Amino acid sequence: MKREQKAKIIQELQEKAEQSAIAIVTDFKGLTVEEMTELRVKLREQSVDYKVVKNTLARIAFEKTQHKELAPRFKDNCAVVFGSDDPVVAAKVIVEYAKKNKKFEVKFASLEGKFLESDALKSLAELPSKDELLAKLLGTMNAVPTNFVCLFANLLRNFLYALNAIKDKKEQEA
Repeated sequence: MKREQKAKIIQELQEKAEQSAIAIVTDFKGLTVEEMTELRVKLREQSVDYKVVKNTLARIAFEKTQHKELAPRFKDNCAVVFGSDDPVVAAKVIVEYAKKNKKFEVKFASLEGKFLESDALKSLAELPSKDELLAKLLGTMNAVPTNFVCLFANLLRNFLYALNAIKDKKEQEA
């Protein structure tokens, strides 16, 4: 590989790493092409990138990014998952795939500059996604005014029942 090609690869890796909230390093040793394609499709559906990297180029590229603690750990067969929007989504897809395929291994990750072992990444994958959390928050926020309206509707309904009872009583007396 020529020096210009290596520089271009390093530049691309640096850009992806800087744009990503999470970088997950995996071992893909023993996976078939079909299995790798299946994984890439699942990741692409979630807007997550997956790149097989040369260790030396990855070390150089990651040294100058927020995920620099990963740089000295690149050994053996490595591929990197780059998740930019929601780190939990990337972690979920990778952990689920690792459960299904025993040859696939999650090594470690970096979440916004903080190093994560594979166990911590599995814990991250169990969290609800950003969309789920926003939906729960909106549901909670919507519950307060809804309950408030229901409370006043019940008060008005009870007041109307009382007025009707008074009206009926006066009609019976007359």
